[in-house]
Amino acid sequence: MSNNLDEKNDMDNYGQIKISDEVVGIIASLAATEVKGVAGMSGGIAGGLSEMLGRKNLSKGVKVEIKDKEVIISLYIIVEYGAKIPEVAWEVQENVKNTVETMTGLNVIEVNINIQGVNFEKEQKEEKTINQ
Repeated sequence: MSNNLDEKNDMDNYGQIKISDEVVGIIASLAATEVKGVAGMSGGIAGGLSEMLGRKNLSKGVKVEIKDKEVIISLYIIVEYGAKIPEVAWEVQENVKNTVETMTGLNVIEVNINIQGVNFEKEQKEEKTINQ
């Protein structure tokens, strides 16, 4: 009769599983954009304006460092106007940490949030609707 430890050791003999930085970045980005108040991921600052990225470039607003089974994630996000930034940042940290750990088995030791801009688009659409 084998125990769980023996089964785990047998699994280790088959080889290794490596998860690329980009895969972790995509998971982290999707987890971040699920949080209410996050307008999207930022591709960086170009000419003083944040560039909002679509779904094709999800991992570009994320920096991932994997060392052994530990990972550090830095996210570059744009928040919705009116959102409470500290609350949004905390929720993003929690959601990203939980999602990445659940899906990959890696230990997330840091989730750094970098607010790159504020999205006013939603507020402008609401004003146009009211004024019409």
